[in-house]
Amino acid sequence: MKRVLIANRGEIASRIIKTCKERGIETIAVYSDADAELPFVSEADRAFRIGEPPVAKSYLNSDKLIEIAINEGADAVHPGYGLLSENAEFARKIEEAGIKFIGPDWRTVEKMGDKIVARKTMLEAGVPVVPGTIDPVADVEEGVKIAASIGYPVMLKASGGGGGIGMIKCDNEKMLLQHFASSQQRALSYFGNGAMFIEKYIENARHIEVQIFGDVHGNVVHLYERDCSVQRRNQKVIEETPSPFLTAELRKKITEAAVLAAKAVNYTNAGTVEFVVSENGDFFFLEMNTRLQVEHPVTEMITGIDLVAWQLDVADGKPLSLVQDEIVSTGHSMEFRLYAEDPVTFMPSPGKITILNIPSANNVRIDSGYKEGNAVTPFYDPMIAKIIVSDSNRESVIKEARTFFNELTIEGLKTNAPLFQRILSDENFCEGNYTTSFLAKQPSKQ
Repeated sequence: MKRVLIANRGEIASRIIKTCKERGIETIAVYSDADAELPFVSEADRAFRIGEPPVAKSYLNSDKLIEIAINEGADAVHPGYGLLSENAEFARKIEEAGIKFIGPDWRTVEKMGDKIVARKTMLEAGVPVVPGTIDPVADVEEGVKIAASIGYPVMLKASGGGGGIGMIKCDNEKMLLQHFASSQQRALSYFGNGAMFIEKYIENARHIEVQIFGDVHGNVVHLYERDCSVQRRNQKVIEETPSPFLTAELRKKITEAAVLAAKAVNYTNAGTVEFVVSENGDFFFLEMNTRLQVEHPVTEMITGIDLVAWQLDVADGKPLSLVQDEIVSTGHSMEFRLYAEDPVTFMPSPGKITILNIPSANNVRIDSGYKEGNAVTPFYDPMIAKIIVSDSNRESVIKEARTFFNELTIEGLKTNAPLFQRILSDENFCEGNYTTSFLAKQPSKQ
């Protein structure tokens, strides 16, 4: 592999470029008019304008991306996360063009992208799934009957969706009746698939995911878990590893289940198996993300493994360089997603970054998509950077993160840095006693 086109933007494009440079691999970036001044554009060996700011006219223009890859002689395409990263049709077209897709086989992407099919596949493989429907819910009347049999609260989910857009919690029948039609229409608009299903909502749950990796030789390993329970609107805000909730026994069970899930679909390259974990330690399959995750750096910090480098090797047909017993977790790591958003309402706060003073710290890694003077536009996810703090233990990580956010200076727009300061001073968070409802229950919004 000598030349890679990166079908993404911002910090993840910069992250991929970094490893490619270390490997002596040329990189091709694509950018929209709104992103022309962002760092990743100049960091790549070559960069091409892809279109106007709206994603449909730029980063989601798969035909244009493939055209550039062919014209520039790219050996492979790395989709990053989001955008086209879990688009099976895009992956298939790349394969048909004789170019490597740095991710799983498009058939796997297609299978796991349909949440109903994924649930059926995991049930057949013996992986526990959240109680709920196996087939799509035909209409709201059927949904009401199913929800009553499962018991409220329930989660109404889009089969083709992911993240907060594709799901809504319904506490009672009135809410289900209120949201069913609009959720179905939204799913059709965003994902091209209006199929809905219903799951039992697990109260006081943890959101635990397991990083898995497979190669084309049939080897599958896990790289331990990440606790992603600090969320707002079903979107992750802080991720950490190891999880302060898991015992050694539960960790063994959940990582083994993740490997079983990956083997059930002959998984290759990087992926994540997500679970919801109840108060008593029961865990259930939620979904499989067939791509590199936003939060992959915390796994890199505790294992010492460059996951992008592994992705490149697997796409090149090489076997995994380590077997399971050789993958060791050391220390503790947390990732904080620094967003351009109001820290109280969580609404996006686009604008120009007039001042950006990032503290220097030995145990802090910054994966940033912006520099001082850049504008965070309203066209894309408003994440400015990922702050990854790592040390020998959780207490030290929290202490160092507090110092970092106290010293961080960003002006020109609002950020959620004050939210992190509040969380890092919260007794329950510091003791590791938090669930997915942690932020919703925060007493102080000041």
